[in-house]
Amino acid sequence: MLLQGKTAFITGASRGIGEAIALRLAREGANIVIVAKSEKEDPRLGGTIHSVAMKVNAAGGRGLAVKCDIRDEEQIISAVQQAISVFGGIDILINNASAISLTNTEQTETKRFDLIHDINVRGTFLVTKHCVPFLKKGDNPHILTLSPPIDMEPKWLSPFVGYTMSKYNMSMMTMAWAAEFRKYGIAANSLWPVTTIATSAVKNLLGGDELMNKSRKPEILADCAAYILQQKSKECTGYLFLDEDVLKVAGITDLEQYAVTPGGELQKDLYVS
Repeated sequence: MLLQGKTAFITGASRGIGEAIALRLAREGANIVIVAKSEKEDPRLGGTIHSVAMKVNAAGGRGLAVKCDIRDEEQIISAVQQAISVFGGIDILINNASAISLTNTEQTETKRFDLIHDINVRGTFLVTKHCVPFLKKGDNPHILTLSPPIDMEPKWLSPFVGYTMSKYNMSMMTMAWAAEFRKYGIAANSLWPVTTIATSAVKNLLGGDELMNKSRKPEILADCAAYILQQKSKECTGYLFLDEDVLKVAGITDLEQYAVTPGGELQKDLYVS
């Protein structure tokens, strides 16, 4: 259990992909800092920082629920300080929190444009900035960001330029941090799914039950994250990974276990040709 006793700081961890990663790392014996806004459950979305903390503890890890809006730098600083106070350090940062808006230029409201950039770009940058001093002291430290390979094909840019800009910015930061923090032995990588993932965002915003049934479970990304985070940070850095490629290297060939509908049709995710 190479992650035993490691501390992972995970944004957007109250549900979906963030929750799945938290529970997967907890099964490896990690300490999990569950960072999100949700203290009270929204029936449409499900999950809170407290419900995930309970699941983390039950899975064999130690959970710390921290309410934090990553648009607020002071809340980020406080969340990091709470993590250090309880666990003494940070070894892993998972930049998972993200907002989505699949709208074209004319349909994208200014407040929505600002939101996706405040969370996806500014928030990811600031969380990383304030975690880095502790990652420098961490054991095999990793930064893993949920963002896609950068493909400049117009088919990805023209339909929803605002959102694409924000996600590509996250991937550009990964590439920058891999170079910037290499001398400290901190790995920086991104991870993205080949297919859509069955989360509340897919159900409520993108395609309802029909798209959910064509998706894979969040556990596929959780297993990928666990594999990446166990690699040597000085060697495994600067990659924009796709989940299927990670699993192939990890020796996991049965991908049907991750399908919501085994044997059914799968929907490719955005930015995957």
